[in-house]
Amino acid sequence: MLKYRILTIFSLTISLSVLGQDIDLKQIMKGNEFIGFQPETPFWSHDSKTIYFDWKKEGDFDYRTYQYAKGNVSQLAYEDYSNSMMEGYKRNGKMLLFASAGRLYQFNMESGEKQLLIYSNKLKDYYFTDEGGKYIVNLDQEFYLLTTQPFSLVKWVEFGKFPAKSDETEKSFLENQQEELFEIVRFRKKQSEFRKEKREGESNTQYHKINVEQGYWLNAEISRDLSYLAYVRSVDPKVKDTEFFQFITSDGEAESNDARPKVGRPDPECYLNIYYAKDKENIQFDPSILTGIKKRPLYLKDYEKKDFKEESDGPKQVIYHNLQFSNDSKKLLFEVKSFDNKDRWIVVYDFEKKKYIEVDHQHDEAWIGGPGIVGWTTVGGNIGWFKDSDRIYFQSEESGYSHLYVYSLSKAKTNQLTKGEFEIHEANLSNDNSKFYVIANKEHAGNREFYHVDAESGKFTSILGSMGNHEVAVSPDETMIAYRFSFKNKPWEIYTCPNISRSKISQVTKSTTKEFEAINWMEPEVIQFKAEDGTMVPARLYQPESEKFKEKKAVIFVHGAGYLQNAHNWWSAYYREFMFHNLLVSKGYTVLDIDYRASEGYGRKWRTDIYRNMGGKDVSDQVDGRKYLIEELGVPEDKIGIYGGSYGGFVTIMSLLKYPGKFQCGAAIRSVTDWAHYNHPYTSNILNTPETDSIAYVRSSPIYYADKLQDPLLILHGMLDDNVQFQDVVRLVQRFIELEKDTYEMAIYPIEPHGFQHGTSWFDEYKRILKLFETHL
Repeated sequence: MLKYRILTIFSLTISLSVLGQDIDLKQIMKGNEFIGFQPETPFWSHDSKTIYFDWKKEGDFDYRTYQYAKGNVSQLAYEDYSNSMMEGYKRNGKMLLFASAGRLYQFNMESGEKQLLIYSNKLKDYYFTDEGGKYIVNLDQEFYLLTTQPFSLVKWVEFGKFPAKSDETEKSFLENQQEELFEIVRFRKKQSEFRKEKREGESNTQYHKINVEQGYWLNAEISRDLSYLAYVRSVDPKVKDTEFFQFITSDGEAESNDARPKVGRPDPECYLNIYYAKDKENIQFDPSILTGIKKRPLYLKDYEKKDFKEESDGPKQVIYHNLQFSNDSKKLLFEVKSFDNKDRWIVVYDFEKKKYIEVDHQHDEAWIGGPGIVGWTTVGGNIGWFKDSDRIYFQSEESGYSHLYVYSLSKAKTNQLTKGEFEIHEANLSNDNSKFYVIANKEHAGNREFYHVDAESGKFTSILGSMGNHEVAVSPDETMIAYRFSFKNKPWEIYTCPNISRSKISQVTKSTTKEFEAINWMEPEVIQFKAEDGTMVPARLYQPESEKFKEKKAVIFVHGAGYLQNAHNWWSAYYREFMFHNLLVSKGYTVLDIDYRASEGYGRKWRTDIYRNMGGKDVSDQVDGRKYLIEELGVPEDKIGIYGGSYGGFVTIMSLLKYPGKFQCGAAIRSVTDWAHYNHPYTSNILNTPETDSIAYVRSSPIYYADKLQDPLLILHGMLDDNVQFQDVVRLVQRFIELEKDTYEMAIYPIEPHGFQHGTSWFDEYKRILKLFETHL
């Protein structure tokens, strides 16, 4: 469940004071229009001399591309875009291949020579080959061999539906008669046969035809020596999309819009094929050889009881990712994920031996996920080759936290490179393979620090270690870094420095407005409190000056997404809420912002503690947070409210329904009320599917607890929400009506999607939430 940032305009003023400074609700709900638009996505030029980034400075209509070079920031002219910008790159020793606006360039990092290789608006991807001056380019999903001296572009492989050769049908009497009587008919027949043979001969010598009879190919890779091809084919099932309606339209007519299917939709059929170019041999990978491929999930025991079977008759449905050839082109590395997301395999195929090697198998009765592993079946994890064509690196949660591992094919041995109760959030291998460039929360769970990690010993060398978050882009020559950095009360800015320890740092941007800087924003403390099961739960704590307020009151904020971190040391994606919490503090509220069970950044157990029970520990953590406010901070038990959006809205509703009387009121924004109506990728990970695990859906969905409502509940929802759809709250409200509940109110926003886009709506929403707290607390 995603949250979005957005902006714009308002019309009412509610001003309060923090540390003697005014905070205007209307102004802070303008978001970045009030704060200042922060720069985004820094990346480097091919020569490692210029940093590019997107930014909306004062006076810009929208985000534009800016450049930083020689200490100066300037806006990049559109006509310079195609000559300067890199849309990703591939490196081979001193040579760099990069694309920019349909142009493919080669750049020599030693000589500084740049050469335009080809220009095509069909350019999708590009690859080095073993032979200098020859490259493979993907032009609109067809692969060509590009030769620079002399220039040529020859199709190498085509994916399509090619009919099989049919046997010659028996000719009729008249056809035989014509051929027997007329020389011209015999000549035409020989001419046609000659041309056909010529076409087929040219086809066989010029490019390879890959027959995709059903479905389509998802991705493909070609070995550097052009000997092998690997590709993934998918056959998608028919699915039923949901709909949502737009009522505020230009013609006054209601408009229907398609959206995603609901959880429980069928999975695609995916196939991995390995093709030998010389012999035109095409081998389809058989997943039944994988360890545990037939293992059935244990939750089925709840339904099958004594009839439960540990294995199914056939293999699970799987999808393939990260097709990567070794540097010597003799082996293929790939990742396999089961569509139930309980298994992940890393496999190598040896082309000469025609043998598969299972490098790693990770099984999780909950679901596979974590940094560098990825909790979505349709997205691959972080895996890759070393240049020696023997070692492979990957990330795994085997230790309970996401860490780096290295596997040696020659030794058939895995080595855990990094260890500890922290997570590797990003890892990229250096060009010389001596180290990894790593983002980790090693020193504090609420940080993202930047390190060099030795690829042999696993030794960490700190490069950027200050409290906060560092989003790092390493230059192509790996001598410099550009990074976005933020702190709890300081929004994102871009900085740059040499890629070594204790180097001099230069600030590139300054984005905040004078209005934002005029307020001394709080630096919330990151604390821990004890949950009922003894677990220490992290949270952000906003507190007023104790001597200033005699009557204490508190609000608990519940972040969205579930798997997201908000009790951290950097600028929150919930920046409107951060400013709103400062406003609440000025009114005498204490605010507790909890990283409840399921949040990101704390390892596998924390991530999966809500498996088959959303509304379990994630909700009890809010109740234990309430206990902390009462027992440790002296907040009266009848002066505590709760609010949140998306997953946070779901938790808010469940807290009121499962623990009536604990919270005096709650505000639920864009909330899931019945998980059987949410999307498939997110929900099936945690609750399986409604057809196979109805127990999990019933105990996890607020609509089944509607009869417990007794405390004031404010429901707020956008009617154009194509993520958590408006139908969710409509169904819950109908249940409340039928149950004769009268302690709820509802505010609808006719032109808003999941993340609000209009300032008037943001202001109306938080004005109502503030009124709710002021009325009931």
